[in-house]
Amino acid sequence: MRRKVAIIGAGHVGESTAMYLAEKNICDIVLIDIIEDMPKGKALDLAQAGPIRGYDGAVKGSNDFADIAGSDIVVVTSGVPRKPGMSREDLITMNAEIVGSVSDNIKKHCPKAMVLMVANPLDIMTYHCWKKLGTDNKKVFGQAGILDSVRFRTFVGWELGVSPNDVQAMVLGGHGDTMVPLPRYTTVGGIPITELIPPDRVKAISDRTRDGGGEIVKLLKSGSAYYAPAAATVEMVDSILSDRKRLMPCSAYLTGQYGIKDLYIGVPAVLGAKGVEKIIEIKLDDSELASLQKSAKTYKEMLSVLGY
Repeated sequence: MRRKVAIIGAGHVGESTAMYLAEKNICDIVLIDIIEDMPKGKALDLAQAGPIRGYDGAVKGSNDFADIAGSDIVVVTSGVPRKPGMSREDLITMNAEIVGSVSDNIKKHCPKAMVLMVANPLDIMTYHCWKKLGTDNKKVFGQAGILDSVRFRTFVGWELGVSPNDVQAMVLGGHGDTMVPLPRYTTVGGIPITELIPPDRVKAISDRTRDGGGEIVKLLKSGSAYYAPAAATVEMVDSILSDRKRLMPCSAYLTGQYGIKDLYIGVPAVLGAKGVEKIIEIKLDDSELASLQKSAKTYKEMLSVLGY
């Protein structure tokens, strides 16, 4: 029997995630949205591309949450997108209501599914969903550090004139203005970028990474990024469905690691068939650890807006 992935929200991020995932050819897909017939049209179009693009998994669109039944993973992309001048934090109360409703439907129709949160503010919504579901925290996680890291990789590749594919990067912390790029753990062909790029340029690249989403929001004028977020999401889904046990930075629940507990925040984690199978505690210097804990404190304060 083929695995099944439900994608909640058929906007740009949801439809792009469905497209990239279909091309992996590793699961059946159901695309859910409340806008009448829209997800059905997008799913039909995507299914008809299959014979050319080389995939044959079922792609279904629906307005009925009952169709997520039997899903192995539910990807939540639904929510209000950021607009120019709006921070991820501004979205808390607006998207908490949407994510809360989605969580109720997940609990009703596929309570055993893992949940991958993509809606912003990412770390807050992941925690909110986990609380609503009342499930194992290892089965609920957020797509954060992978996207931030791939942006860092891209900028480093451009800076050095090398393929970003040869760049490996690590970005921790909240998925927002308080994220923590780690140049010491960012390498090109195994060489730390601190040995290849002057400190002032490393700082500039780190700052651009931190504002990566905001830069795209400003350029688009309406809406936010979707190609890279979708690609990062599919990396996580593939690692779980295929039990690849890949080490990726993502929003995971901490129970004391890095001196942080009862919070979802971006850290290196091993993703496999059981979800977040292991959290890796890398050695941070005092400045890096302080930045990560400051990020955690910021998000802890934000959770109080939702009464946590």
